[in-house]
Amino acid sequence: MGRIVLKGLEFYGRHGARPEEGRLGARFVVDVEMEVDFEGQGDDLAATVDYGEVYRQVAQVVEHRRFYLIEALAEHLARGLLDAFDKVRHVRVRVHKPHAPIPGVFRDVYAEVEKWRGPSSP
Repeated sequence: MGRIVLKGLEFYGRHGARPEEGRLGARFVVDVEMEVDFEGQGDDLAATVDYGEVYRQVAQVVEHRRFYLIEALAEHLARGLLDAFDKVRHVRVRVHKPHAPIPGVFRDVYAEVEKWRGPSSP
């Protein structure tokens, strides 16, 4: 099993429970980690996952859908990636909300979801 990671994908979205978050929008950062059985498969794109397509799918959801919770957004992204890419055996998605409306100083807030193809755990 090998791993493909897309880290720090930045998008503008309108996610959040507060009305002003939907109206004004904010920057969201997404990390995607996928386990793919590409070892020993050679040097052919068909033997792995096209991470350009992964990026496009994530961008489409983050930029054009609205979720009240980043937890729901992460869940939707993880399920969608498993459904779209048969070669993905396990996916972990983190949705970071670096400008979350928290009354204090913080470095990051994120929700993380993991999904496996087949049984719910390895």
